[in-house]
Amino acid sequence: MSNVFKALADPTRRRVLELLREQPLSAGDLSDHFEFSKPTMSAHFSVLREANLVDATKSGKSVIYRIKLSVLEDALLGFAQGFGLGASNADTQDTDKEESS
Repeated sequence: MSNVFKALADPTRRRVLELLREQPLSAGDLSDHFEFSKPTMSAHFSVLREANLVDATKSGKSVIYRIKLSVLEDALLGFAQGFGLGASNADTQDTDKEESS
């Protein structure tokens, strides 16, 4: 989980995730939104891949990035529950059982 928070600590990487939330984008298309060099952007993409927040697939000469929301959701839920925030799985399951009765 520390890799996820390391990745989220940087505003550039958070902006990349925001862009990918709208649609999958190539590395070049993502880089066009920033004034950083391609090697700098590549380093940001690498951190996001290491944290398992994005999936990268080769398409011809391009690399297409997609956000992996489930990983992000799990990390944020775990973080919130660590502080006693949010419903735990047991609470959710109990609520589901009561509603189906």
